[in-house]
Amino acid sequence: MACTVSFSRRTYMFCTKCGKDNAEDAVYCQKCGSMLEAEEETHVATREKDLESEDEIRIFSITPTTKFVKVGYGLAVLAAFLLAAVLSLFPQIPILVAVIVGLSLLLIPAYFHLKQKLVSYSLTDTRIEIDSGLVARTTQNVPLRRIQDVTVTSTIFQRMLGFGDLVIDNASEDGAKVILKNIDSPRKYADTVLRQMRRLDR
Repeated sequence: MACTVSFSRRTYMFCTKCGKDNAEDAVYCQKCGSMLEAEEETHVATREKDLESEDEIRIFSITPTTKFVKVGYGLAVLAAFLLAAVLSLFPQIPILVAVIVGLSLLLIPAYFHLKQKLVSYSLTDTRIEIDSGLVARTTQNVPLRRIQDVTVTSTIFQRMLGFGDLVIDNASEDGAKVILKNIDSPRKYADTVLRQMRRLDR
């Protein structure tokens, strides 16, 4: 059974000249002044977007929780001791081999630990950024003005350990959802995203 909390927001109008997000009832673009319903010649300096990205304020940067990884390490150590003890009962199996086989179980939580560390979620004053990968690094950006819904979901296991997923409903053409997986205190970060979205509405 999963626990779900949903937050919604209104839609926006995008200027075809400069790409600025405007309120759906706006007539003129707040950034370049172009009419949103009629085409006009507009000259926009290309450096404006660069300066805008340079002035971005990073509100938080987090990685997925390692709580379940720590639980995995504990279980792997326990299983390693048990396996080594069982194998030691067979005289034909050297003690060193039994220990190595037991310790190899630690590779399982170590893999998930590394996998978690290769993902990071960041919130700036204008967008959510998701970085993943080691050698081939992938960055996904979701503008806050395109977010229509923020949902917090958590399974029973996640609720027991105090973490969950943050589901972002993106108003893109494909209607894809972006999931920030296994976040500690997900409601706190959902509230932070919503507060920043409200600031952009002003």
